[in-house]
Amino acid sequence: MTTHFLHGRGAVYPGFLDAHVHLALSDPGQLLTGGIARVLDLGGWLPDGLRTSMPDLAYAHQFVTAPGGYPSRADWAQPGWSCPVASPADAVSAVDLQVAAGASVLKITLNSAAGPVLGAEALAALVGRAHELRLPVVAHAEGAGQAERAFTAGVDAFAHTPFSERLGDGLVTAMAARMTWISTLDIHGWGSPTVAFEIASDNLRRFHCNGGRVLYGTDLGNGPLPIGVNHREIVALLGAGLTPDDVLAALCSSAPLGLTTPDSRVTFIPGERPQGPGAFADWLVTARALTRPELEVLA
Repeated sequence: MTTHFLHGRGAVYPGFLDAHVHLALSDPGQLLTGGIARVLDLGGWLPDGLRTSMPDLAYAHQFVTAPGGYPSRADWAQPGWSCPVASPADAVSAVDLQVAAGASVLKITLNSAAGPVLGAEALAALVGRAHELRLPVVAHAEGAGQAERAFTAGVDAFAHTPFSERLGDGLVTAMAARMTWISTLDIHGWGSPTVAFEIASDNLRRFHCNGGRVLYGTDLGNGPLPIGVNHREIVALLGAGLTPDDVLAALCSSAPLGLTTPDSRVTFIPGERPQGPGAFADWLVTARALTRPELEVLA
């Protein structure tokens, strides 16, 4: 991660990434002024005109799930957002459909708390076909045993830090060796921590301590989340054992999950980086995403 300083004006970082958003459920026009230069949309149609207003974008297109599975029956999901898969043959077609729509990742859901989940053969076929096409697989894993099922099937990343149950130390260590976890801690209570928040924070702390790769992500569109860098998410990451440098790495990660790192925007934070975690979080939320010409004018 390369940092530049503008003669005492502030710090310039590679464009900050929110690795879990749903742009159709939020206002993407405010992301740039909130410091977010890159996004990974993990399910749902993209708003019209988005490619011109937020070009640093990768997306999953549909949620791939079991027939009747999450989120096909959720009131917030539009018709057609879910792609049902009942068999290995369906799985191949589903992956090919997402690729044809321009997907950079495959998003699958394994949410036994909200409906049926993919069977073992269909799940294996989805992961196998995606990897054959060099498409990373991101899973929403919710419900007892679903995180372990996803890991065993070869899923590359979790859309959320596992929050349904405390994962065993051995399993967390094995996951840390080859998986990426997207944080999304703040969705569990939005500032009023819940049991799920405590479980997720504990799982993330052990995953990070074992060298697991953590990406900053908020699940923007899910409840009262601020648009731009989320102060509560930063504080939660620090509380889970990440240092300020670790948090910056999670925000600036290069080429994760099919999202390249273009040079079109950087993230600028005015002022000097402060000492202390609380002041660090306050400083981060003053970030702005700027184009290179905008940065030159500022300098």
